[in-house]
Amino acid sequence: MNGATAVDLMALGAAFADAVRGEAAAWDARGELPAGVRQEAAREGLLGADLPPRHGGLGATPAQLGEVCARLGGVCGSLRGLVTVQGMVGAALLRWGTAEQRERWLPALARGELLAAFAATESEAGSDLAAVTTAVEPRGDAYTVTGEKRWITFGEIADVYLVLGRTGGASGSDGTGGRPVVALVEADRPGVRREPVRGQLGLRAAQVAHVRFDGVRVPRGNLVAPPGFGLSHVVGTALDHGRFTVAWGCVGMAEACLGAAAEHAVRRTQGGVALAGHQQVRALLGRAVVDGRAARELCLRAARLRAARDPAAVVETVAAKYAAARAATSVAGSAVQVMGAAGCAPDSLVGRCYRDAKVMEIIEGSAQVSELHIADHLLRAHGHGPTRWRPEREGEPR
Repeated sequence: MNGATAVDLMALGAAFADAVRGEAAAWDARGELPAGVRQEAAREGLLGADLPPRHGGLGATPAQLGEVCARLGGVCGSLRGLVTVQGMVGAALLRWGTAEQRERWLPALARGELLAAFAATESEAGSDLAAVTTAVEPRGDAYTVTGEKRWITFGEIADVYLVLGRTGGASGSDGTGGRPVVALVEADRPGVRREPVRGQLGLRAAQVAHVRFDGVRVPRGNLVAPPGFGLSHVVGTALDHGRFTVAWGCVGMAEACLGAAAEHAVRRTQGGVALAGHQQVRALLGRAVVDGRAARELCLRAARLRAARDPAAVVETVAAKYAAARAATSVAGSAVQVMGAAGCAPDSLVGRCYRDAKVMEIIEGSAQVSELHIADHLLRAHGHGPTRWRPEREGEPR
């Protein structure tokens, strides 16, 4: 880790989160994460924390990365989202990119010289990403990218997009048979058009955008992995990384909301009695403690399995994200209930977390789709064959 220890990285993440805590409500209100904050996160190494040092990262373990995301998530979901999307693209390139692609892109991503975005979702392809229609077609020594991606986190300001599409059409002039493919598309190429999204339920500072690609030409060297590997391999790796960091961010949200609610319950009196003296308030807080701790333990389990490169890490990451998103929504909701008007105030941390947490139950695999994945894994272990199901097509912000 470039000479840093686990404690150093944890302290770094905590210090950075504490330094910006007072600004997060204003970011949410303005609908943007200031450039200075993004640059500072990059200088601290947070945008490439788990990339190997040879590629400019800190070489953080899964548990270390998770704890950093928890700290950031407890302050601002959009700030944690910055680390998530940068990490998703970095993870995909690290595993499936060529040596040249890794050398070109990873150090720039780790240093924050380039801001990346994950562009997979379309109006008719959310949970069912196999339904994407964006065309990535060979044209001489290049490919052209045509299609529209929706709900792209930091899509408004990204320098490069990791775009999921299909190549070859029905009969594939290049023999690919319309297979899924992923390409890196720089934002400054002719034909890239962005439409900022404002006022969405949560992640309001994440500068979400719909992005249109109108015959955008990219070099063949911008293709990541061969055609056919785009969804199952490249996008699969990106989503797995995203679920892990989202899960930890949700743990941070739950813990921050619980702390705020407990402090309010102790200090606020009603009829001369502290809120903490009321049984219903204590019951809400007791359930919130259990929900938050259970989610943390599932995230720690996922981190251990990821560090050991255990194949079970994939489904355990899905389980951790599912549980943590539910916990964040439940705990944040209880915190708003305990805090009453203070929880509903425009600058309320718990109110902002409540909005963000609901989005976390949708992105990187909705709660309903996660339940099916988890159940399928259980049933296969008992001899049941794979279940064929077609998920509902949701428009999911990434």
